[in-house]
Amino acid sequence: MSTVTETPTIAETAKAFFEACEAGKGWAVCSAYCHPNASFAAQAEPLADVLTLEDYTEWMRALLGFIPDGRYEVKSFATDSERNNVCAYGVFSGTHIGPGGPMPPTGKSTSSDYVYVMEFQDGKISHMTKIWNAGMAMKDLGWSD
Repeated sequence: MSTVTETPTIAETAKAFFEACEAGKGWAVCSAYCHPNASFAAQAEPLADVLTLEDYTEWMRALLGFIPDGRYEVKSFATDSERNNVCAYGVFSGTHIGPGGPMPPTGKSTSSDYVYVMEFQDGKISHMTKIWNAGMAMKDLGWSD
């Protein structure tokens, strides 16, 4: 008797990546869902120098070091099969209470809306764009005026 292994859908892959990335698992775990050279883009100041998905997953891992109560709530998850992408809309919440980050712990919190647009090629993420108002989150956390 042979076992047929089904290839995961892009929605299943996106969900697994999203959960691992948002939990701060870093590239060691997230790479299973991505092309090795997957690119990254965001029009957000804290991410201006982050150009690869590997670097972004490591940025998220570091962020959860100084925002250890960081968590997300998924508001929408949608697949666009025609364009071969998946969009995930979530709200990230957390408090800067851990060591590290741009300054000593502020004890301030944020709830920040964001969207990931994950583009797929051959069943794996080849590019991701993060849509996020970083300025509002940085103000909430006491990192800017």
